[in-house]
Amino acid sequence: MTPFHLDCDTGIDDALALALLLGHPGVELTAVGTVSGNTAAGQAARNTLDLLALAGRDDIPVAAGAHHPLGGRYAGGATRIHGGNGIGGVELPRAPREPAPGTAADLLIEAARRHPGELRVVATGPMTNLAAALRREPELAALVRDVTVMGGAVRVPGNITGHAEANIANDPTAAAEVLDAAWPVTLVPLDVTMRHRFGEHDRAALADRGTPLTAALAAMLITYLDHYEARLGERRVPLHDPLAAGIATGDLRPLDAPMLGLRVEPDGRIVEDATARRRTRVVLSLTGDAAPVIRRLVLR
Repeated sequence: MTPFHLDCDTGIDDALALALLLGHPGVELTAVGTVSGNTAAGQAARNTLDLLALAGRDDIPVAAGAHHPLGGRYAGGATRIHGGNGIGGVELPRAPREPAPGTAADLLIEAARRHPGELRVVATGPMTNLAAALRREPELAALVRDVTVMGGAVRVPGNITGHAEANIANDPTAAAEVLDAAWPVTLVPLDVTMRHRFGEHDRAALADRGTPLTAALAAMLITYLDHYEARLGERRVPLHDPLAAGIATGDLRPLDAPMLGLRVEPDGRIVEDATARRRTRVVLSLTGDAAPVIRRLVLR
């Protein structure tokens, strides 16, 4: 099994990504770190602990990470999209565990040291914890096998401004440092995530599966579907974070994924820059429809 580390801001699509990684036979989820984004880092850690308990996985450590972005302040969560608690207002049974001592950056560094050259990182929130870990451990980039990031809008409009996507815009300084580090990065931006969506039949499949975890996911998706139905005019939701997880595991295959030089602007825009020191693999399209693949992986 391959060791994975998930860094997330546990909202509804992060919960789907977590479920995908938990059920994957080739993945050893070593730890989860949380960051402020969809909800505050502390609430995201609570959501994660409660979801892991529903899955019977109290063995996986969870650490709360950065509340504020580098050089700034947390502006509040995406309550219109993810509800007041980040998971659609669904009240999960409270797990008895509390977050691990230390920070999410500490947890990432520890995992990388335990699995040198093997650890794969999936980041589905702002990259504050990853940047903090890079600053703390100069050898981190050499210890990590690769990083898959859900974030950015490269050749399409953003979802925070006309140009910027939320995970990048919430901490552009951290994003710039992560993309500039000497580890292989795959970026999964809105260019591809907005094209692959779950609908009501996918939510029903999760409800019909009948496990505590899938029932909770199905309940959360109601809020997500309500939001995007009003926004997109159809009752379907983009698969932002689970798409990144599925690409990282190799279950989703990119069709167009060029190596691009990228520059992160202070306002969160990502600009193609041929002079950039590093090249980032940017997934622009996939072979086939991701929704049935993700549904199968989450239902395992």
